[in-house]
Formats: sequence, structure tokens, C-alpha cells
Amino acid sequence: MLRRVLWFAVGVAAVTSACDGSNGPTAPSGVAPPVDSPVPDAGRIRALYAQYAGDVQVSVGADMVTLTTTNVPDHPSPYFGDGHPRYEPPHAGMVLNPNRIVEQAITLRVPAAPAVSTASDTPLGPMGMAVNGVVFFNQYAAGRQPLTFEIETFDRYNGHPGPHGDYHYHLEPLWLTAAGRSRFLGVLLDGFPVYGPVDSSGGAPMDLDECHGHVGPTPDFPDGIYHYHVADAAPYIAGCFRGAPGTAR
Repeated sequence: MLRRVLWFAVGVAAVTSACDGSNGPTAPSGVAPPVDSPVPDAGRIRALYAQYAGDVQVSVGADMVTLTTTNVPDHPSPYFGDGHPRYEPPHAGMVLNPNRIVEQAITLRVPAAPAVSTASDTPLGPMGMAVNGVVFFNQYAAGRQPLTFEIETFDRYNGHPGPHGDYHYHLEPLWLTAAGRSRFLGVLLDGFPVYGPVDSSGGAPMDLDECHGHVGPTPDFPDGIYHYHVADAAPYIAGCFRGAPGTAR
């Protein structure tokens, strides 16, 4: 089991595939950037990544943040299999897929000081990581098809494993938003944070762009930052990256 480690370098500045997995990005690109996002304060960056918990290793350097996870959810799921301490029976209407959760070794490297740039498409496979160490996938099923019947296989927290046992969320991670509808949920590969479906005022944001984000204050960045909001309709978490993405392996 991985031990959670936080290391912060001085001077933090001012895969697996999706459910089958082999198709690469296809683009929406060329979306006009929004108003520039304020540069995150180093102390607030440290506090943001300190919210990662469980079997997640976090290393914040001057340029990049490295997140390493076993990708095992910290909540119950039928996909643990009968006999596991976190096993629970499928909920009513759920269609159990044949896969079961298998511990992974997934590493994401994301910018420590994310900057708004031309939008780019999200890949199949990990496009970010939630604070509990579970990876985010985009709004597509295998072959970059829209999520349809696959949604029926999600457990009651909106996750399921792929063919290699890689558990992930395509939709709002309900285990996390149960603790707060505006809370910080994780980051995408471009380093920008993801929040719940409402903003800090308690209302649903009305000015989200094509990537499903906007610039504004958050509980972690009261002076404002570009950030994403999850929603109950596609693209669910994010439709594209607003900053230059890092890497996932």
C-alpha cells in the first residue's frame, strides 16, 4: 500500500485506455481562451494538494506536480467482489459489468502553476484524479462513443472498472459531493481544479465555456482561478482541457 507523501519544493510558481482503450484524442481545439486566470499563490497550491488522501503520493515541485495512486476507491462498490470488506450488492437497476476492481499504479504529472491556453481535447483513459485517488475519465465510452447503456453499469457513486480492473469516474463522484456540492473534487491533467456542480455562492454557474469551466473565486482560490464544474449532462466533468495537459501513465 502506498504511503501518502507531501513534498513541496521551494519556489512553486507564481494507460490505460477508457473502458477498452485505444483511441486517441480527436479534437475540439481552437476555442478562444477566456479571461486570463490569476496565477495561483504557492501557499494555496500547497493547501489544495494537501486535500488528497488515502493511498495517494503527492510531490509538488517548482514546475510540475506528481500524483501517484493505487486507484482503489475508498467507498463501497459491487465491483470489489463478494467477500471484500467494501463489497456491497448492486443497487436496483444496476447492470453489473464483468470487471472487478484491481489495484493499479497510475502516475499523473500536471503543471504546478496552470495557465490558460488554447483548448485541447481530453484523451481516453485518465484525464485527471479525484482527491480520493480515483482517476477521472472523459465523457466517452470505448471507440469515443457517447455514454449510453454503460451508465447503467455505474455503481451508486458513479464509478466502474474497465477491462483491466481500472476503476474510474466518468460522471460526478457522488461519494465526494455528498460532503459538499461546491467542494474541491480533484484536478485535471492541465492542473486546473474540478469542483462540484455548484459554485461557492451555492448556485449553479451559468457562464461555463465549452470545456465546462470558467474563471471565478473558489473556496481554495478566493482571488479566482480557472476551474471546472461537474454536471449531470455531457460532458459531465470536462469537455476539453483549458490549459496545457501534463501526462498520465
